[in-house]
Parts: sequence; structure tokens; C-alpha cells
Amino acid sequence: MDPVVLDDLLTGLTAKAFARELPSGRELLAVLTTDDDDLLEVVTAASRVRRRFFGRRVKLNYLVNMKSGLCPEDCSYCSQRLGSNAEIMKYSWIGADEATEQARRAIDAGAKRVCLVASGRGRGDRDIERVAETVASIKNGAPAVEVCVCLGLLKDGQAERLREAGADAYNHNLNTSAENYADICSTHTFDERIATVTNAKTAGLSPCSGAIFGMGESNDDIVDVALALRELEPDSVPVNFLIPFAGTPLGERWDLTPQHCLRILAMFRFVFPDVEVRLAGGREIHLRSLQPLALHVANSMFLGDYLTSEGQAGDDDRAMIVDSGFVIEGADEPTLPAHRHDLVIARRRGVGSTAPANT
Repeated sequence: MDPVVLDDLLTGLTAKAFARELPSGRELLAVLTTDDDDLLEVVTAASRVRRRFFGRRVKLNYLVNMKSGLCPEDCSYCSQRLGSNAEIMKYSWIGADEATEQARRAIDAGAKRVCLVASGRGRGDRDIERVAETVASIKNGAPAVEVCVCLGLLKDGQAERLREAGADAYNHNLNTSAENYADICSTHTFDERIATVTNAKTAGLSPCSGAIFGMGESNDDIVDVALALRELEPDSVPVNFLIPFAGTPLGERWDLTPQHCLRILAMFRFVFPDVEVRLAGGREIHLRSLQPLALHVANSMFLGDYLTSEGQAGDDDRAMIVDSGFVIEGADEPTLPAHRHDLVIARRRGVGSTAPANT
């Protein structure tokens, strides 16, 4: 890209981000189509936005896989999908004690948020009670830790029950654009995912929703899903890169380069200047040696393993954070800037309520 055009683009995007204004689709597409020669300029501009709202703090998150495999859904990217031949561990529900012990070890290692995940389309009320018990158990031992729950599509009243048990957030990713969604999954719809995120938010849970890249989507799809997510106003946005599991329809896709991953992250930072942007699945295999650069854009990351695949060793993650000039966010530090943190508290209390946020 012409240096003058690039400078104008990044200056404009930075100014909009500082003002928390939404960039145009044309501007976002321009970020994704910059040359590799321009990569450091793009990362530098996104880093200025990251530092404005989040300083040099990095939030650590940890996944607890409560139920693995045997899912009836056919999401093409997932090793747990219907018909998957991926060699993964498959098991039914782990108990509250085991999940709490995993959470305790993660918290001791610096995790500020624990994410409880179970495979499946959605949950019956009996399973919701099982997860609610686990949430309460974790909170009893570590009241300050954030607990996020990811259980698929929600039915009426389920988000409210999880909130009553002490859950702070609910994760349900959009994954790809509305136009591309039918190419990725046929057993549920993009609109159902939108509805679940909305239901969780209405119930007072902090909405966590992101996407997966490297599934054959176009740059237009990347922009479209980012703008769809912005409409949902999530508090945290996980950015995943496809882990191509052998035995799944996307097992042979290796479309991403480290440079394009960084462009995607930068684009998301411009769309979500004051929202937690999280490095999630696949960062190790796609960003590779450029992971430290990604910390200049994202302010959050998963620690350790993912649902059915190994991540980078926790000690290596912590060393990478420190070596890159960042600090691990403390349990008593709000992740979001004050204006966004206040919105989270108000949502949890309910409109017009004077109840404390932890009830």
C-alpha cells in the first residue's frame, strides 16, 4: 500500500478507536489487505489503541472441559462434532470437585477467569444444575475469580439460573459470517447463536463471543462477522484460529499465515478498542514465533491447553508475557476500562436495581 494512503488509514482508524467510533467496512477490509511489508505499521497502530484502554496488562484465562466429545452438532471445525474421527479424549461429565480442583490450580498459576465448557447442542435443566453446582463450588473457594460458562444454545431461564449460581459470563461464539455459516454448520443457525448471546446478556451475564478464522472464509466474511459481533456489544471477544484436526472436514486446511493472523487481530482491535480481545485457540500453531507481537494487540489469552488439544506450556506463556514487556493482570484489577466496567456491573444488577453486583 502507498505509504501516504497507509498512514491516512491507520491515523483515521486510531482516532476512531480512541473515540470508540465504529470503522467502516471499507477501512477494515483495507487493514486485512495490507502488504506484509506494512505489518509493523499496522501492529503499531493497533498497539496504541490497546495501550490506551488496557495499558500493558495481560489477562489470563483457563478452560475446564467438563464434557468431551459425542456432540450431535456437525460444526466442520470441531473435533467433537457428529461423525468426527479425530483422536480425542471422550468422556461424560466430570464432577464439581474435579472441576474445582482444576480451576484452583489455574488460579494459582495466575488465571483470572475460568471457563467451564461442555460439548453438545445445549443443556437440559439437570445439566444446568450440575454446572451451577460447579460454579458455586469454584466461587466458594475463590470469590474473586471470574467464571464463564459455555454450554451451547440456551433455553428459557437457564442463563438466569447460571447467574444465580454465581456465573459471571457466558460464551457463545458466532464463529463466522451469517453468509458463510451454512457452509460451516447445518444443525443450527447463525440466528440461533445470536439469540443465545442476547439471552445471556439480558439475564445479566457478561457476553463473551468471538470467531474462528482459517476455515476458508473470505476477507469480507471476516469483516462481516466482526461487525455482527460489534452489534452484540460483547465484553470479551475470543479470536480463534482453526486447529485442523485430522478426521474432521477441515482437517486439511492450513490457509493462515502468521502475518494474516496479526492483521485479523489488529482489525478486531480497531472494531473493539475498549473490549477484551483474547488470543484463543490455534495461536501457537498459526502465529508461531510472532506470538509476542500479538500481545501488542490483544490484552487477554488462554493459559495452557484447549478443549481437545494441547496449548503452549503455562511457564512458557508467562515468560513470553514478561519478556515482551507486559504484566499479568491481577485478580483485583478490573479488566475493562471504567466506563465499560460500570456497564457490566449495571447489567448484572439489572435495570433500576440497587442489588450488589455479586447477587
